[in-house]
Amino acid sequence: MQIRTAMAMTVMLLLLGCSKLTLENYNKISMGMPYDEVTQLIGKPDSCDDLMGVRSCQWGDGNHVVRVNFVSGKVLLFSSSNLQ
Repeated sequence: MQIRTAMAMTVMLLLLGCSKLTLENYNKISMGMPYDEVTQLIGKPDSCDDLMGVRSCQWGDGNHVVRVNFVSGKVLLFSSSNLQ
């Protein structure tokens, strides 16, 4: 039983370690960057909303979050919270 628990914890740590949602990648985002380049840096967004020509996308799980607003497919505003 303890071996299974240890293996499950190892797999979880490996999956978390593979996340593209890091402070280092976030710091590479810049105004005017195309949507495709942002998704290459931090992965596909968890959700996006389109309103009046602004696409607002969010990455993360509630504890670690990145929000990016795109106009004409390019970054206009971006913010993060609790990235490491």
